[in-house]
Amino acid sequence: MNAILLDASELRGSHVVLTGRRAEHVRDVLGSVEGEELRVGVLGDRLGTGSVVAREAESITLEVRLSREPPEPSRAKIILALPRPKVARRVLIDLTAAGVKEIHLIGAWKVDKSYWNSPLLTEEAVREHLVLGLEQGGDTVLPNVTCHRLFKPFVEDRVPTLARGARRFVAHPSADCVCPKGGTEPFMLAIGPERGFTQYEVERFVEAGFESISLGARTLRVEAAVATLLGRLS
Repeated sequence: MNAILLDASELRGSHVVLTGRRAEHVRDVLGSVEGEELRVGVLGDRLGTGSVVAREAESITLEVRLSREPPEPSRAKIILALPRPKVARRVLIDLTAAGVKEIHLIGAWKVDKSYWNSPLLTEEAVREHLVLGLEQGGDTVLPNVTCHRLFKPFVEDRVPTLARGARRFVAHPSADCVCPKGGTEPFMLAIGPERGFTQYEVERFVEAGFESISLGARTLRVEAAVATLLGRLS
């Protein structure tokens, strides 16, 4: 936890009382004592410091001073074929920590339809994943995560608007073009299941203006592919 995130409703003037997971982290992981300053942020607002003014058995009281804007967001918009829910949880956390603010979870031929019914993908659970990512990345601005179960309507009807002004890439293990490095323009990146999109799906993306790219001969796990692709393109 690189920033302790607060909700504006928790603040009482300049003070906040932490309980539960956050208090345990301050007390047991950080070992903070009275007078120590911690990095804090308010969701949707600024970052700053929180001075420990009281340490109790079940709570920690901080005096909060907000002084910094959140970091610049990533230039990336991510389309992710829904992986196994536990993998999706980790990827959402990592993408949020990397500053991605727009994430689209989509259906594809190789996506198991039962994944959509996982309790790890309820609105409340997804928000928890995103908050963990913000804590890791030291950010306060939640990403926008939307779900699109049907592949064809998403690519044909939604992508043209969503990708406007962005360079477009679809990752595919058998693509001839190796993923480029760096760049300064906004981009949209589509990443398939661990076995990749089908050829039909890749062709629909290409028709929508996407460049088909790969990371070479080796097929990576979704988490590794996401991190590597995002790092190279950024």
